[in-house]
Amino acid sequence: MTVTTVLIANRGEIAVRIARTARDLGIRSIAVYSEPDTGALHTQIADEAYLLPGKTSAETYMNVAALIAVAHRAGADCLHPGYGFLSENADFARTVQEAGLTWIGPSPESIELLGDKLSARAVAVEVGAPLAPGTSAPLATWEEARDFADEHGLPIAIKAAFGGGGRGLKVVFDEDDIEDSFNSASREAREAFGRGECYVEKFLTHPRHVEAQVVADSHGNVAVLGTRDCSTQRRFQKLIEEAPAPFLTEEQRRSIEEGAREICKKVGYVSAGTVEFIVSADGTVSFLEVNTRVQVEHPVTEAVTGVDIIAEQFRVAAGERLSFAGRDPQINGHAFEFRINAEDVTNGFAPSPGTITRFEVPTGPGIRVDTGVRCGSTIPAYYDSLMGKLIVWGPDRDTALNRSRSALQEFLIEGVRSVLPFHRDMVEAPELNGETLDLYTDWVDHHYSPSAAHETVGIEHIYDERTSVVIEIDGKLHTIGFPSAFLGASGPAQQATESAEGAKSGAVSSTYEATIVEWLVSDGDVVSAGDAIVTIEAMKMESVIKAPCDGQISLAAEPGERVAANARIATIS
Repeated sequence: MTVTTVLIANRGEIAVRIARTARDLGIRSIAVYSEPDTGALHTQIADEAYLLPGKTSAETYMNVAALIAVAHRAGADCLHPGYGFLSENADFARTVQEAGLTWIGPSPESIELLGDKLSARAVAVEVGAPLAPGTSAPLATWEEARDFADEHGLPIAIKAAFGGGGRGLKVVFDEDDIEDSFNSASREAREAFGRGECYVEKFLTHPRHVEAQVVADSHGNVAVLGTRDCSTQRRFQKLIEEAPAPFLTEEQRRSIEEGAREICKKVGYVSAGTVEFIVSADGTVSFLEVNTRVQVEHPVTEAVTGVDIIAEQFRVAAGERLSFAGRDPQINGHAFEFRINAEDVTNGFAPSPGTITRFEVPTGPGIRVDTGVRCGSTIPAYYDSLMGKLIVWGPDRDTALNRSRSALQEFLIEGVRSVLPFHRDMVEAPELNGETLDLYTDWVDHHYSPSAAHETVGIEHIYDERTSVVIEIDGKLHTIGFPSAFLGASGPAQQATESAEGAKSGAVSSTYEATIVEWLVSDGDVVSAGDAIVTIEAMKMESVIKAPCDGQISLAAEPGERVAANARIATIS
């Protein structure tokens, strides 16, 4: 089949990445964008861009009918979903095919089988991959998770059955926390993936997260592009990845790579995918899940193999063989990837939406930066916090680390807080630099403390709302966005002033636009300074707001309500 024009059903750095590879292959690229993403970099890199009216993921990047309509209007003959959003939604893949478009990814049947963690576990058992104890069906109630813990002991991991990337994953060490963790995991899963079913498995303490990159074609070729270690995480969201995974025994490496190959062969997998494992402190290897899409961290594998994984996806979708069919690519050197998120390291990695006022990337041998932003870009509160990725290659691990230290010092971002200070700390940490990798998936949550060197200047704490004006040029609609302050609406300075004045009067607010998930107190309760009072969600992450002072609380916002930055949601008097 012929692949000539691709609709990129995504945003941010992955949309930019796909558009650039499409251009390399002579494929025309079509971008889509939401109202908050008006003027975003991915809309400038693609050959054309079309508006998806609305702000939320559901209204825009997960709006199936709107995406298909744009594809037909723009003359696309294929669709690439990127990662996140609808990338692992079998119904969407099937709808794309039924609309006459080529789906750049695995078949809907493979997504259903492997995207469901429970059926993926069954495949892993069938091919002999080791597994930790877990439930074989989604849980109906939190009490079932409690019963599992009673049988197998704590800690347990409550996981979204349809999803990945740490969304809808809660590790529970105390029986009293099972109910809240189950409910929170279900909420996060529904928000991120549209389905809230969860299952539970025994959590192996101090585990490393090691995965194998697979690319397969429709001619029976299943290649494994080596391993990655993704153990440096916060709240089970990866922050640093490296390839190949260091400090594995030959037996461990072989069991991971061959286990991944056999799982994909068993289901007739086609396209790029990742098979994830955990390696426990005692060396036990246990299958975790399969991600039926391209991963955020795929560039770190590209750096050590020389393979363009996105290009291979296009070739495979067109019915061609892998460019390296019949062999696994040779691993050359070592590479690190650092996710550059808009998060406040000094405040528990809280989301930091706003406008970037400075964005200077490093240069030098072995350095690559994949980004979806630039100076002047706005980071909305509606989507995840990833701005870009720094990938650093060296002929060996020590050289790659040395180059990483220099590159991270050169990387400068102002206007929003970023995780760059965290990365600068980590490349100096003995846990990453020793003769072994002394990091595990919740090490950051329990042991990381920001150094005193974190920058705090040039920060905008709020998302500057924009007003859009739609105009028609040659019969095609275009949207021009203006900061609302330019048109006389409430702007950052006014909101910041209102926030400062509100704090003096016992006002409770979020420093960024967010959705009220759940009040942890009732109207009229007496609270103390530091008490957790409300759970909010922004950038696909749940956070807790604490009481700023002692007193009696009066609630002013309802669960499910979207609140503006610095808007009063309660008053403590």
